Amino acid sequence: MQSRKARLLDIAKLAKVSPATVSRVANGNPQVDSQIQSAVYDAAKKLGIDLTRNRKNRTIAFVLGNRDTVNEFQSRILLGAEGYCAQHEWDLQFISFRFDLNAPPANIRLPHALTRPNRPGGVILSGTHSVSIFAALRERRIPFSVVGNNIVGDWRPEECDTVYTDDVRGSAEITRHLIAQGHSAIWYIGNMRLPWFARCANGYQEAMKEAGLEPHFREIHSEDRELGYLAAKSLLASGEKPTALFVGTDQAASGVYQALQESGIRIPEDMSVAGFNDTLGDVLHPGLTTVREFPKELGTHLAEFTLRRIQEPDLPPQQLLMPTELIRRESVRRIAPASRSMQSAQTKAL
Repeated sequence: MQSRKARLLDIAKLAKVSPATVSRVANGNPQVDSQIQSAVYDAAKKLGIDLTRNRKNRTIAFVLGNRDTVNEFQSRILLGAEGYCAQHEWDLQFISFRFDLNAPPANIRLPHALTRPNRPGGVILSGTHSVSIFAALRERRIPFSVVGNNIVGDWRPEECDTVYTDDVRGSAEITRHLIAQGHSAIWYIGNMRLPWFARCANGYQEAMKEAGLEPHFREIHSEDRELGYLAAKSLLASGEKPTALFVGTDQAASGVYQALQESGIRIPEDMSVAGFNDTLGDVLHPGLTTVREFPKELGTHLAEFTLRRIQEPDLPPQQLLMPTELIRRESVRRIAPASRSMQSAQTKAL
C-alpha cells in the first residue's frame, strides 16, 4: 500500500498542483480556490483515492486547563478563537480540564472528546498546563497551539506553536511607573508557584533593582480574588509599610481592594494599587491602574496557528509575542519620595 505522502504526490502530479495544495484540500482548507479543489478531487477519484477518508471533523477544541470557567481573561481568549474559527468555517468546542500539573505524561488522561475516533482536528491550550499534556497530544498526533505564559515545567517554546503576552516587559513598565510616581516601598503580590505570577515577578524585580530599590514579595498559594485578599490582610498584619502594591492580576487586585477597604485604608490616598491584564480595571472603584493585554487578539492568533498546523503539518513551529500597554487610572497617586502618609494610616488601621 502506498504511503500517504506517495498518494499525495501522485494526485499533485495528475492535478498539476503542488503536494502542499493537495494536502490543504485533503485537510478541508476553505481558502483553496474552488476550481483547484475540483481538479484535485477529480485527480484523486481517477486514482481511486478518497481524500476525505482520514479527515478530522472541522472542530477545534479549546482546552481550558486548571482555571475557573468564568475567568474574564480566559473568556476573552475564547471569544477571539471562536470568531476566527467561525470566519474560516470551523467550529470551536470548549473543554474544561483539570489535571495534576506534576503528573508524568503516562498519567495524563486526556478528555474523552480528544480520544474518540471523530475527535477535533486540533487543540488550543489556554489556562494553566504542563509539559505532560504536550506529550500526550503529540502521542496521539493532535496538532495544538498554546498560551506560553502559564506552562508548568521545563519546556522548549520554540518547539511549539506558541502565543505569548510580553508580561515581563509589561510588569517592568508598570513598576517603573510606580517608581516614577515617587514610590519606593513597592510590594509584589502573587503566587509564584504559577508561572504567570513568577514571570510578572521577574519584571517587577528587574525594574526595582534597576532603580536601586529592594524588591518585596507577599506570596499566597491561592488564585484570583482570594489570593489578593489574603495577601493584603497578611501584609497589613505584618506591620510592613508599603506605599504601593503591584498585584499580578486584576482579579487578585480586586481582593486587595476589599481587604484595604475593610481596614479603612483609602485607595489611592493611603495606598496605591496596580494590577495586570485590564479585565477589571474600569469596573473597580477607583479605576485600577494596570497593564492591558489583548486576550481576544491572542485567541485569534491561537486559532490561526492551530488551523495552519492542521492544514500544513510540516511547517516550522510558530511563535508570536503580543505587546502590552500601560493603562493609567485613579488607583495610583504621586507622592513625595520620602512620603510616610501611608505608614501613619496603616498604623491607625492595625
